[in-house]
Amino acid sequence: MKDTYNTIALPSPEILYKEKNSKFFGYAYPVTNEAEIKIHLEQLRKQHHSAVHFCYAYQLGTETLTFRANDDGEPSNSAGMSIYGQIQSFGVTNILVVIVRFFGGIKLGVGGLITAYRTAAQMALEEADIIEKTIDFHYLISFDYKNMNKVMRVIKEKNLNIINQRMAESCQIEIATRKKNAENIVDIFSNLFEIEIEKI
Repeated sequence: MKDTYNTIALPSPEILYKEKNSKFFGYAYPVTNEAEIKIHLEQLRKQHHSAVHFCYAYQLGTETLTFRANDDGEPSNSAGMSIYGQIQSFGVTNILVVIVRFFGGIKLGVGGLITAYRTAAQMALEEADIIEKTIDFHYLISFDYKNMNKVMRVIKEKNLNIINQRMAESCQIEIATRKKNAENIVDIFSNLFEIEIEKI
């Protein structure tokens, strides 16, 4: 069972690709939702306020993937899909790649644009630090304080990550575990007396 995916650790350094006086600046960002994507695009629009096109593609998710490719005024499918093709060929997700174009006065034609956007996206991804992450499932464990030792023993033995915890009369601990171990962890907690586990 595959329970890992590739993404990038940090935003990539800015790259510049030139073609017939047009300049293509390339950026890759790690993202987990559309709100983050919006923020990066807004920042780039401020940074390059005289640029003509902000073309991008992103892919989100690990098991169910969502993606979008945007040509931002370039001929249909000349920019966004060229960028998305590079995201696919690098095998990364939870990523946004943006190519900012300054028009240099000479038209490149659709073929030229496809090549330019593909190359700039490839250069941005080559500069990025690609890392492997595990697909983690999160669970909430609810129990009375008297059962604390039982719960903590399992967490320690199974090397589970505690995301956060609330300790009072009744206690709740949010844990994360790798997808491939999830079923086993649920079984263990489900079989413990007076302890509830639910996926969140």
